[in-house]
Amino acid sequence: MSKYSEIFKEARKDVNKNTIKPEETLEEMENLCVKVPLSFRRHWAGESKKRGISMTEVIIEALKNEFGEPS
Repeated sequence: MSKYSEIFKEARKDVNKNTIKPEETLEEMENLCVKVPLSFRRHWAGESKKRGISMTEVIIEALKNEFGEPS
């Protein structure tokens, strides 16, 4: 068993079955790929599941805070 399996198992118990969806927009969506170390991704995936928020939402919010929204 991987060291993260217990984290994922616990997170699945606590996560609401209704997933949180990013803001709906009329604009077409585009994929944003970022390479990160596997250990980071596993940690972040577990934390996002525990908190019931998607990594997409966190990334979008971080980018908005750093660079703002287009005019």
